[in-house]
Amino acid sequence: MTLHQGDCIKLRSGEGPFQVIGIDDDHDRCWIRQWPLDSHGCPVFEVALEQISSPKGEID
Repeated sequence: MTLHQGDCIKLRSGEGPFQVIGIDDDHDRCWIRQWPLDSHGCPVFEVALEQISSPKGEID
């Protein structure tokens, strides 16, 4: 799977969609936030790349 900053993804747990904010390929991690954004913003959190099912466009 190829992941890019700005992609909308879902987690293997079924949660989502989330937007990819940053990717750390060296450590197999990425930073995501809930999508669509809340009017007050959304917290960013780190997840392992293995927790991502696939980019949302590939799911729909």
